[in-house]
Formats: sequence, C-alpha cells, structure tokens
Amino acid sequence: MSREQVFTNARIVLRDDIVHGSILIRDGMICDVSEGLSHTGEDVEGDFILPGLVELHTDHLETHYAPRPGVRWDQMAALQAHDAQIATSGITTVLDCLRLGSDEAGGFPRGEMRSIASVIDEAQKAGRLRSQHFFHLRCEVPCPDVLDQFSDFENDPNVRLVSLMDHAPGQRQFQTLDQYIYFYKTKRGLNEEEFQAFTQRRIEGSARYSTRHRNALAALCNERGITVASHDDATLEHVEEAVSHNVKVAEFPTSIDAARASHEAGMLVLMGAPNVVRGKSHSGNIAARDLAQRGLLDVLSSDYVPFSLLHAPFILADSIEALSLPEAIAMVTDNPARGIGMSDRGRIEVGLRADLVRVHRQDGVPVCRAVWRAGQRVA
Repeated sequence: MSREQVFTNARIVLRDDIVHGSILIRDGMICDVSEGLSHTGEDVEGDFILPGLVELHTDHLETHYAPRPGVRWDQMAALQAHDAQIATSGITTVLDCLRLGSDEAGGFPRGEMRSIASVIDEAQKAGRLRSQHFFHLRCEVPCPDVLDQFSDFENDPNVRLVSLMDHAPGQRQFQTLDQYIYFYKTKRGLNEEEFQAFTQRRIEGSARYSTRHRNALAALCNERGITVASHDDATLEHVEEAVSHNVKVAEFPTSIDAARASHEAGMLVLMGAPNVVRGKSHSGNIAARDLAQRGLLDVLSSDYVPFSLLHAPFILADSIEALSLPEAIAMVTDNPARGIGMSDRGRIEVGLRADLVRVHRQDGVPVCRAVWRAGQRVA
C-alpha cells in the first residue's frame, strides 16, 4: 500500500524559481509539484520548502570523536551526536571527512579512520542515523603513510570524494608564514628553535612525498570512478596540475586567480559557508562573498559549523543583487549533488527523492522547522 503526503501553502524553492504551491510525495519520492493550494495535506504556513542539503566537506564528526587533545569519545556516541546536529541543520546527505595521513603535525594512526567508517556503516544499516552518510577521504599527501591508510578503503562504495591536501609552509593554504606561525607555533606552544625544526621537517616531507602521493591517489580515484578534489590551490600552476588529475571540485582556492581558472576549467569551486557567515576566511585567505560577487562560487560546505550550510545561502541572496535565492540554494543542494554524481537528489523535481527541509525566515537567521529524508521525517 502506497504512502502519500502533501505539503501545501509552501514557498517551494525550485532550481530556477520559487513557486507558492503544493508538493505531493508518494513512497518517499516527489510525485507532483504544483502552484496553488491543496485542500488536503499539511499547511506549512507559507514557509520555504527547500531540497535537502548536500554536504561535501565537514570536519564536524572529528570534533565529537576527538573533542580535546588526547581524548577519544565512544565512536557510536560521537557519530550519533554529529548526525543529530547535521540533520537538524537541514543536511540530508553528508560526506563525513575522514583524515588520512599522520605525522608529527597531527592526524590519526592507521586503522582509526577505518574503524570510524565501519561504525558509520553499522549505524546506517541499523537505522540509527537521520541523514544519509558517505565518506570524503582527506588525504594529506606529504605524510609517508597516506597510501597505506588509503588502501584500507579499497573498493568501499561509500567513498564518494577524495581531496588531495598539502598543509606544509609555503604551500597552498600557507603561502606566507603568518598563519602557519599561529596554527603550528603559537597554538602548540613551540619555541623558536622547535618551530624552525618542525617547519623544516614539514618542508622536507612535502618535497619528498607530495608529488608522488598526489599522482598515485589521483590515478587510483580516476580508475575507481571516485570524484577528486584539489585543496587550497593558490596559483595557476596548481590549477593546471588539478586539470591533469581530472579534478572535479576545487576546494577552498586561496586566490581569485586560482578560483577563476578552476571555474573556467569546469571545476566546481567550493568555499566554506562559515566564511560567508563571518564575511571572511578564518585563515586570512579570500572571502567567499568576493567569489560569489564575481560568479565564481559553485558550492558551499559547512566545514566546521553544520548550521552555516543553511544560513549562508540566505546571506548571499540578501547581499548580492545578481544572485537569486534559488541560485544560492543550489550551492548547497543541486551543485554538490551533481559534483559527486548523485542525480537522484538536490532538486525539488518529480521523480527525485523527497529529501526536503521546511525553513521559516522573516529576517535574520533561518529556522529549520522540519526535515524529511526520502519522505520520512528525521528532524
């Protein structure tokens, strides 16, 4: 017996328009979208109905699992806390970031991320999670063990995105030493001699491993059909390298030139939603709003604040005259879904999954009133 739901009196955010009307859901799928009110169904009181948000890059699970230096929380408990906050932020599809590659600068030893991934699999099969979870493997290419850690995920169908990162000084995110000093000297309490030795080892590791590991990981991903992301590209040479690796997503470019070149090469340019909410980058790089003003921003990620993914598109639509709300919402729904090859979600359209978010907003911060995944209410 089929199960039907109707939502009416809704401002429905479509890919290119907003219509005041009704949505019919049958067995978890969108069956009809129409203008005008229905005499049956749930009156959503003129609230927005958005597609469920699609999150490509969140480090938030890690903050629950390792909330303090040296502390490891119960993996299932950490996952459920993370999942609850993800879902109540309107995110129905999430790629959990799992950090691969460890050295003295940080990271997790081999096996730890695989253990968390197995817990996610177990929880998902048991119906313990509200959102649908996949994996984004963040590969620190200067680390000597990154290929070994990557091998733990061989043939894992939940791996949908792999990013290639190098956080050594003088590279990408840390083009200058100012922010590097803050992140790795001030926060770690290193004296000048310790910091200089630390920095030298990081530079040597990058020179020894980065190119070799970047090439190997890109080749493996392309062979297996996994979307590849570049990370913190700063120069045109970085973008040319990304093109050679068949990169589809340019995460957090650190210069306007790199963002423009990535966009023109057909990559989806991804920036952090917290950058939009704050009006600037936490690490001193370019502002996401500047890219949006230039038409160079395609995807937002919540990065370290899950709710920012719902908040940021409204800010962009309010502050940039040339950007409509449907275009801004597409940065957190259709564009990221398309970027990782998911064609069954990301839009409110007949035949797609009924992943929906009810949002109330008169001014200021939006209120997430309800979330449905495949027609089932999860928040």
